[in-house]
Amino acid sequence: MRWVALTAIAPVAWGTNYFVTHEFLPADRPLYGAALRALPAGLVLLALRRQRPHGAWWWRSAVLGLLNMSVFFVLVYAASQLLPTSVASTVMAMSPLTMMLIAWPLASERPRAAHLAGAAIGLGGVCLMVLTGVEGVSVPGVLASAAAMLVSSFGYILAKRWSGSADVLASTSWQLIAGGVFLLPVAAAVEGPPPPLSTPTVLAFGYVALIATALAFTAWFTGLRHLPAGTVGLIGLLNPVTGVLLGTAVAGEVLTGQQLGGLVLILAGVVLGRPKRTSRRDSSRSSSPRVSDQPPARPPATRNP
Repeated sequence: MRWVALTAIAPVAWGTNYFVTHEFLPADRPLYGAALRALPAGLVLLALRRQRPHGAWWWRSAVLGLLNMSVFFVLVYAASQLLPTSVASTVMAMSPLTMMLIAWPLASERPRAAHLAGAAIGLGGVCLMVLTGVEGVSVPGVLASAAAMLVSSFGYILAKRWSGSADVLASTSWQLIAGGVFLLPVAAAVEGPPPPLSTPTVLAFGYVALIATALAFTAWFTGLRHLPAGTVGLIGLLNPVTGVLLGTAVAGEVLTGQQLGGLVLILAGVVLGRPKRTSRRDSSRSSSPRVSDQPPARPPATRNP
């Protein structure tokens, strides 16, 4: 269960990222916003774990950085600008089921019935919690949110399949740096010079890069290494929960009975996806050396002098 607790850091941090981005970061610079989120986070992790990619990890880092960082960050930004947070969160709540279906052929992880039930219950809880009187839904925004969900789900399962013995901090830093390197020239060509940065904006970028990106993705990829994809996907449902609770704490919003019911359903879905416990007897059997079925040899008889 410690891996579950560690993985939960990621969706909680991502839930706070919506508020920080909306309140303090420039709204008209999505490419620079994504680049300044990915590249500093990658450099910080690289400083902590000074390892360069080797072998296949050169092109794997480029592929994963493009999927999990470059494309995903830009699509999420576009969706957040075109959609209410409630609708974007509901579309992203399809991620657990999508990750399970992708993990089946790519990572040979057949989804358990409990995982599928947890995904359905959690999605229902997200709908109850965040869909309250939403009007004027943008079709391009829904498409951007759905594309972000598909791209990230595929990228996460690829990262799980390719992780092997690669260090989590190092591989996460390579992905973030690759994503930032892809984004910077595109941002310069499309959005022109970088946006002016005030002190609150710099602090907000620092929080987004260090907490909502470096720490969050390290925890997320660690969870993918140690837990089934279905379990990790269901833990991600804590993202919209954090967003709603943060709005309650910061903006003074009041939780309705419908939202409380949705919160209970989401937590129930997460609990259903928890990994199976292994009994001490089973773990001791698996860890103990194999014992031969043959009876032990008797010591040779000795004669008294």
